[in-house]
Amino acid sequence: MSETTPPQKLVWAADKDYSDLTEKLRTAFKEVLDPELGLNIIQLGLIRDVTISAENAMIKMILTTPFCPYGPAMLEVTRQKAEEVLGRPTHMDFGLEPWDFSMMEEGASPDWGLFG
Repeated sequence: MSETTPPQKLVWAADKDYSDLTEKLRTAFKEVLDPELGLNIIQLGLIRDVTISAENAMIKMILTTPFCPYGPAMLEVTRQKAEEVLGRPTHMDFGLEPWDFSMMEEGASPDWGLFG
């Protein structure tokens, strides 16, 4: 990817019909940090999908590790942020998809010294 190419963002189901709300969600979700890594859930690519209807919303989220000690708190803060932005009940779908570094936003990966 060249330096002039903007990073790809994950497309959510709700982007099609609720793009104004999904942009607000992305902004709000940038306030939710993984306390161990110091990066937000958007940078890490943890929000895998968002669906919105007139009655409610569903957020599919994964964690960097299935046994993350901060996982339950991060899921709850994410749900609360979504309800604030969307003004409707929001449910969390804890995805079992394994996280890896390729899910991170371009340029978000700190130099952890893990790769050559």
